[in-house]
Amino acid sequence: MNRIAFAALAAAALGAAACAQVPTHTDGGVLTNESGMTLYTFDKDAGGKSACNGPCAKNWPPLAAPADAMPTGDYTVVSREDGTKQWAYKGKPLYAWSRDQKPGDKTGDGFLNGAWHVAMP
Repeated sequence: MNRIAFAALAAAALGAAACAQVPTHTDGGVLTNESGMTLYTFDKDAGGKSACNGPCAKNWPPLAAPADAMPTGDYTVVSREDGTKQWAYKGKPLYAWSRDQKPGDKTGDGFLNGAWHVAMP
């Protein structure tokens, strides 16, 4: 295999791997994780940082990003208080909600006096 063809295949594989790590859109226009669970944003997050740590992160699991994740399109990566990485959409960190039971559930929308919102593209 020549170098150009190998480089093209390697770039395609890397691109596919990066896309598989970011959230996806559902038919309803809601951002979801790989399991199809609804993702949320939190009003108290600011400046590309998560304000949901400790017990909050147990109820609202952050959408984890690999340590070597790279931004792609509207998706960026933020560093969490504990040093792990988290996906963000348009600068807003993304979370699941522990009380959602199945794909399509949106029980966290409006939680905590309206501070949590379904993430929409």
